[in-house]
Amino acid sequence: MTRLQCGITGSLPKPRWLSDPTAQLRADWMVAGEALPEAQDDAVRLAIADQVSAGLDIITDGEQRRRHYIWGFLEALEGVDAFHLGKKQTRGGRYTAELQNVARVVGEVRRAGPIFVDALKFAKRETDLPVKVTLPGPMTIVDSVVDEHYGDALPDLAMRFAGILNAEAKALAEAGADIVQFDEPAFNIDTDAVAEWGIATLERAAEGVATQRAVHICYGYGVPAVIAWKSRNQDWGHYGHTLPLLNESSIDQVSVECAASGVDVSVIQNLSRKRVMLGVISVSTDEVETAELVAQRIRAGLEYCDAERLMPCTDCGLVPRPRGVARAKMQALAAGTALVRDAL
Repeated sequence: MTRLQCGITGSLPKPRWLSDPTAQLRADWMVAGEALPEAQDDAVRLAIADQVSAGLDIITDGEQRRRHYIWGFLEALEGVDAFHLGKKQTRGGRYTAELQNVARVVGEVRRAGPIFVDALKFAKRETDLPVKVTLPGPMTIVDSVVDEHYGDALPDLAMRFAGILNAEAKALAEAGADIVQFDEPAFNIDTDAVAEWGIATLERAAEGVATQRAVHICYGYGVPAVIAWKSRNQDWGHYGHTLPLLNESSIDQVSVECAASGVDVSVIQNLSRKRVMLGVISVSTDEVETAELVAQRIRAGLEYCDAERLMPCTDCGLVPRPRGVARAKMQALAAGTALVRDAL
């Protein structure tokens, strides 16, 4: 196994001709009809080429086929409306007290067939490097939808989605995904709920998936509302509750944000049985880290995790950053990793 395998958590900014960058996370497509799949193919090729040329070890498709990291999955399901949106306070009102636009559960939710399998196959044709596919986790999904059909308690609704996610994750593993990652930023919101039912629904989503299973847990994208919250937050102890639980789970890899937050890197010693995706690149600023700073952050992580298990990574998705900045940050990630790897 390669020491210090590095890669991004998942997303990259989209080209201006594919999506409006000013709308960031929820932009509509700039291309319509039969031209859209071809445009998305081209965007994926560019995203992969940028990662390969930067020197990353693990590749994603940059989530170039998704308007939003959650909606991109939900809009392929029957019984979910990700276009005529509802209103809900998400993430416990942490980042904003205003109601947010969310997808609506309007009928029996089912997966009619594979959702990202064809996208995975396309990506694998574009690179010989390991390919990771990201999926929204069940706890984050139910925090991001309005249930107008079932009337379920959140744990029950999350378990419904976990079963659907499990079917998709198994199909992705069978199609050759090297890593299937569940994005669960909600794990850093209500740690009591994580213990009570979040871990169980994550386990259900990952059950029997015959490849590396990862979970990405961060404090949010680098968008203004999240950055403002981080600037005044004093409590960074959420990982201290969730990581010991995940260490006892069947999940193989866990992502931890340490670059832009006040998280003490020593918290990763709670993941003694897991591979640790350590956030060493901030997604909250356009300032590009030097290779030396990235190396310094990696060395700090190596005090608590051995090099075979440590995986230098971005804190979260790079989608809010300009494309040039995202490319430069990936180059810094690879260069800093190489400095440490060469010295080992």
